[in-house]
Amino acid sequence: MPRFSANLSFLFQDLPFYDRIDAAAANGFLGVEYMSPYDSEVAEIKRRLRANGLTQVLFNLPVGDFAKGERGFASDPERVDEFREGVIEAVDIARELDCKRVNMLVGIAIPGRDGAYARATMVKNARYAARALDEIGATLVVEPLNRIDTPGFLIGTTAEALSLIADTGASNFKLQYDCYHAQRVEGNLIATIRAHIAQIGHVQIADSPGRNEPGTGELAYERILPVFDELGYDGWIGLEYKPSRPAPETFSWIEALRAREVVAP
Repeated sequence: MPRFSANLSFLFQDLPFYDRIDAAAANGFLGVEYMSPYDSEVAEIKRRLRANGLTQVLFNLPVGDFAKGERGFASDPERVDEFREGVIEAVDIARELDCKRVNMLVGIAIPGRDGAYARATMVKNARYAARALDEIGATLVVEPLNRIDTPGFLIGTTAEALSLIADTGASNFKLQYDCYHAQRVEGNLIATIRAHIAQIGHVQIADSPGRNEPGTGELAYERILPVFDELGYDGWIGLEYKPSRPAPETFSWIEALRAREVVAP
C-alpha cells in the first residue's frame, strides 16, 4: 500500500493552515506537504508535526508572486541572486523540519528572453540547489506542469524534466511525477512509471481533467498505484487534488484501494 501524504495547499481548505496539520493526522495521514512554508512560523509547523507524529514530506522552493501568476524563476538570469537566497532559506527550513524533498518550479518563459540563455541559467540554478540540499541529505525534485493549465511553463513534460536532470548531473536531483499533469499532456502513465521509476523522487495525484479526487475522472488509480508497490517505490504519494466535497468525505477511495489489496490473490 502506498504511503499517502496530505497536500495542505489543497486539502482541508476550510481550516487555518496550522490546523490542517492536525486534521491530516486526525484523518490517518502520516505525512504532509504543501507549496510554501515561507509566510508561516516554522517553529509552529514543527510543533504541530511533532505533536501529531507527522513527517514533513515536501515543500517548494520560493516561486515568486504566485497570486500574480509567477510559477518559479529558476530560468531568469536577472534573478539568480534571489534564487540562491531562496535556496538558502529553503535549506534552513528543510533542516529544521527534517524534510527530505524540495520541489523546484522552473517558471514560465519570459517573452523576448533567449531560450538557450534561460536554459543555461536553469541548469546552473538547479546544480546550486541540488548541491545545497545534498549537504543536509535532501533531494531536489523538478515538477513538469502541463501547458494547458500553465501556458509557457518551461518544463511541461516528463521528457523535458528528465533532460534537465541529465544536464544538471546531480545524483540527488529527481523527477516529481504528478499524474494529473502527465495525463493532461502525455497519458501512458503506467508505461512511463515503469520506464523511469529509478528517477522518480516524489509522486502527486489527482484525477483528470477536473483535478478532483481519484474516482471523479478518467484515471484508473486502482491500476496505477499498485505499480509503484510492484516496482519497489518507497517514497510518498501526495494527494494534491481539489476535493469535490469536504476533504474527509473524499478519502473513501483509499479504503477501497486497501480492500482491493486485501482480496487480491
